[in-house]
Amino acid sequence: MNPELRTMPIVESSHLTKTFRVADKDPGARGTLRHFLRRRYRQVTAVKELSFVIEPGEIVGFLGPNGAGKTTTLKMLAGLICPTSGQVTVAGHIPFRRDHAFLRRITMVLGQKQQLIWDLPALDSLRINGAVYEIPDDECQRRIAELAEMLALGDHLRQPVRKLSLGERMKAELMAALLHRPDVLFLDEPTLGLDVNAQVSVRDFLREYNRRYRATILLTSHYMADITALCARVLIIHEGALMYDGSLDGIVRRFAPFREVRMELGQPCVPDCLKAYGEVASIEGRAVRLIVVRDQLTQTVAQLLNDFDVRDLTVNDPPIEETIGRIFARKSSA
Repeated sequence: MNPELRTMPIVESSHLTKTFRVADKDPGARGTLRHFLRRRYRQVTAVKELSFVIEPGEIVGFLGPNGAGKTTTLKMLAGLICPTSGQVTVAGHIPFRRDHAFLRRITMVLGQKQQLIWDLPALDSLRINGAVYEIPDDECQRRIAELAEMLALGDHLRQPVRKLSLGERMKAELMAALLHRPDVLFLDEPTLGLDVNAQVSVRDFLREYNRRYRATILLTSHYMADITALCARVLIIHEGALMYDGSLDGIVRRFAPFREVRMELGQPCVPDCLKAYGEVASIEGRAVRLIVVRDQLTQTVAQLLNDFDVRDLTVNDPPIEETIGRIFARKSSA
């Protein structure tokens, strides 16, 4: 590609690090008294030397176990926290300076937080947001109508927020966050607590919003369905450090030295009969799912066909969420 035609990254992080100073207190009354008289502190590194770039229009999944540093990273990218060291730019701005031009180009949605006024109709909060961002009234009404149609909210916007269902409230929160039409969306668990139908609706909306406005999205979620439905690329961090940056398919190739074998047997069997062939992931009647070491796959499948009445057999890569769970489990026990 001609270098002159390349776009500049919209998010660029270089050796981004955040260290917190926290009190170190012993338990019990004696520890409390000692802490009161002479406090001790220790340094906790939440994010460690984190480097990555995101191009305009990308939807990137941001994965890691609880406490890995995902939310801290998002808050640094949004300018809510100043990094201890390293450099970061978002949309050409240094986030922690919180320039007005920067704030107009980004938004952040926290699944467990809300910005809508509880006792007022969501429409009133949206109009307030429109005034804050100095959006002309006619343009504000047009954007509200467009987003309401995309999210199928309709007359729900005229109800007090406290009377909305959790899914409807989350959609209204997205409307409030996107009314100023930002270029970069930092989404932290946007489908947290939603039922399956509401999760699908939010995913469909984000996909369409990205397509329509070429918005860049960095998304964290504990629901792997969010990631697999929206993200071609993922970042995985563990204990604040980046351990993977690449495609979803690449996770399996790099971290999963095993395959999934699904069988339908002629008659039911107990797990003990199959332990010698691999890890027994599940047995439901005659349906069996085994996790088999990749290098031993051919030998194991041949042995299974020889030892059991196998009516059907398929071999696949294991589910991506299972692979990622194993990655974190191995790292935590290391």
